[in-house]
Amino acid sequence: MSEIASHAAPPLPATTEKLKFYGIWIVASVALLLLPKIFGSGGSLTTFSLIGISIIFSLSYNILLGQTGMLSFGHAVYYGLGGFLVIHAINIIGANKLPVPLPIVPLIGGLTGLLFAALLGWVSTQRSGTAFAMISLGVAELIASSALILRSFFGGEAGVSANRTKLLKLFGWNFGPQIQIYYLVAAWTLIAVIAMYALTRTPLGRMCNAVRDNPERVQFVGYNPHVVRYLAFCFSGFFAGIAGALAAINFEIANSAYLGAEQSGTVLFATYIGGIGFFIGPIVGAIFVTFLSLGLSDLTQVWQLYFGLIFIAVVLFAPGGITGLLMMHRPLLKSGTLPQVLPSYLVALVPTLAMVAGLVLAIETIVHYTVNPGDDSHIKAFGVSFDAASPFIWAMSVILLIGGFLVARRTWTRVGHAFSSATSVAREKGIAA
Repeated sequence: MSEIASHAAPPLPATTEKLKFYGIWIVASVALLLLPKIFGSGGSLTTFSLIGISIIFSLSYNILLGQTGMLSFGHAVYYGLGGFLVIHAINIIGANKLPVPLPIVPLIGGLTGLLFAALLGWVSTQRSGTAFAMISLGVAELIASSALILRSFFGGEAGVSANRTKLLKLFGWNFGPQIQIYYLVAAWTLIAVIAMYALTRTPLGRMCNAVRDNPERVQFVGYNPHVVRYLAFCFSGFFAGIAGALAAINFEIANSAYLGAEQSGTVLFATYIGGIGFFIGPIVGAIFVTFLSLGLSDLTQVWQLYFGLIFIAVVLFAPGGITGLLMMHRPLLKSGTLPQVLPSYLVALVPTLAMVAGLVLAIETIVHYTVNPGDDSHIKAFGVSFDAASPFIWAMSVILLIGGFLVARRTWTRVGHAFSSATSVAREKGIAA
């Protein structure tokens, strides 16, 4: 009997696997501690804080989209309500001198997101797919419009502000300097990421994946898909509220933009472009989108247009996101066949960059004549000055765009053949994709 039991029991994780698992979190913690030592400027600390907030928000959204298969157009509702409640809480705590330190305050935002997710989620999660997406959109528009009507709570267009330094000091910190806010955001980011990863390893997390893939089969084995979706929705709202709370603390203000469709669209963009099929995907997407939004907004007036084009390109050509593209090459790296593909990538990179340059030139010149037709034709985009009225610029944009596309199409066909050949060699060596 003992022999049978020993064969039936699942194997315990190897010691090396455990060390590797805990080592990742230790390295992440050390990296968060050392980042301000390497990049100590105020702008860098603000950027890192925004990245941390975006990571929590994107991972909370991935609980819906990636793990449970629910496409939401209104996730900013729980983010924004968490932010507004925290701003009001800071004002109340500061006015009444309550002994509540700032690091605990984000929990108020999380509980607010959880409360509203519990209230709105039972009806919203009755159905999945298109029905859930439309309901989430309707709820988002309802709350966003209410933000401009209920001025006593939402403060109208100006929003509601607070002073975070009026709260109880913790170890001499009043959380006025940005370095202290960075460490607050970093600590909450690490806690939230670990908690959401742990959630994916629970039976509920596994059932969320099952509901995403085959809800009929889940119901057949005795589970209620609606309850699973509802619980995932509540967890998602909780962590979104924490992200909104940290954003409100960082900026010391909450306004209607926290609840708007742009906020919901940004988190969808970050989660999908990072890769919804992997836990690390939304983290990669949050980092990418934060840097891209900050960088592009300084380089061009129509940076949101480039956001849309990137999103369309990812949906069409890389549905697995950035992480999916990287993971595709993992078998090639293990089998040693990756060098066979790299020359093809380098060849395809040249016409692809030419095509992108032509597209950028065409967009910037067209936008100039449609948005600012009366201004000087000499414009600057991406650090390059050129004359939008010059026929040479128009001809160059057409040649680069069309010629680059035609050449890139042929070179990427060769990349596909090289990748298939390298993958076949990896399979022959027993390394699965």
